[in-house]
Amino acid sequence: MPQTMLSLSTRGAGLYEFTREAEAFVRANAAGEGLLTVFVRHTSCSLLIQENADPDVQRDLSEFFRRLVPASDDPSMRWIVHTMEGPDDMPAHIKAALTQTSIGIPVTDGRLALGTWQGLYLFEHRARPHSRQIVLHLSA
Repeated sequence: MPQTMLSLSTRGAGLYEFTREAEAFVRANAAGEGLLTVFVRHTSCSLLIQENADPDVQRDLSEFFRRLVPASDDPSMRWIVHTMEGPDDMPAHIKAALTQTSIGIPVTDGRLALGTWQGLYLFEHRARPHSRQIVLHLSA
């Protein structure tokens, strides 16, 4: 069963599309029917399947999560105890807990069965740049 690891460099909080890389992995492994499991190996970022046609969708999602879970130096977040790695750390863990770290995508006729406007995204929740690892595993 084929497996690979993608490394994605982020520039800070936001959504980073990696649909093409996942599609290339599936094509290279000539899968007919199967399941691609995508897993991110971190606790302060997550994975999303989201619209990839209009960049306003990514901006609005980022802004929604920023408002939903502001940095720990925001007065509404004074209850946070875990602040050793900065004011964005614990909020990043909360955002990751609200989303997902693993996604399964069906493979049909050797292609990801994503909808027309769907793309795969790493959702970076930290303010500073990071190098993130994503495991792609293809099973029949």
